Amino acid sequence: MKLLIINGSPREHGNIARMLEVIKEEAEANGALTTYVQISSLRVEPCKGCMSCRKNRDCVLPQDDAPWVIQQLRECDVLVIGAPCYWGNMPGQLKVLFDRIVYGLIGEDKRGLPVPLHKGKKAMVVSTCTTPYPFNILFHQSRGTVRALKEILRWSGFKPIRIVERGSTRYRTVGDKEFRRCRETIRKMLNR
Repeated sequence: MKLLIINGSPREHGNIARMLEVIKEEAEANGALTTYVQISSLRVEPCKGCMSCRKNRDCVLPQDDAPWVIQQLRECDVLVIGAPCYWGNMPGQLKVLFDRIVYGLIGEDKRGLPVPLHKGKKAMVVSTCTTPYPFNILFHQSRGTVRALKEILRWSGFKPIRIVERGSTRYRTVGDKEFRRCRETIRKMLNR
């Protein structure tokens, strides 16, 4: 079983990273091969919107780290994405990556309708937000991040199995409750 973990947080040792590290440790303890991608360490040029990748299945921009991420997505059985809430959505660097790798996530049929390229693969989303609970959900803060990621996952064919979401991180860091949920979820996903 191959697990791809994408850390969409620019904070390499923040709350998202801590939960993703727990997931990585649990996955490896259960025999999974893991690849950990830290978005802030990638070099990815923003999409120019030319749409040629949809037809050519390749990007016209100079080579950067985006094709490597696509290859990791192709090879994985399970995808875990972690992203904090930035203005009710995912961080910009993660959005730039998803914009650039759209041709590695979805294709299109002869009528131009999207065709998922990762049908049947499982996914998990981890998100945090400084907005206090339950306002992080009611005001669509962390819930906005989760919604955006689930939309990308579903159109790509990934099945979101579980969401681990935590508000109020301005004053309280993630802890045992979130770590336990992360461990349980990845164990179930790998053993299905």
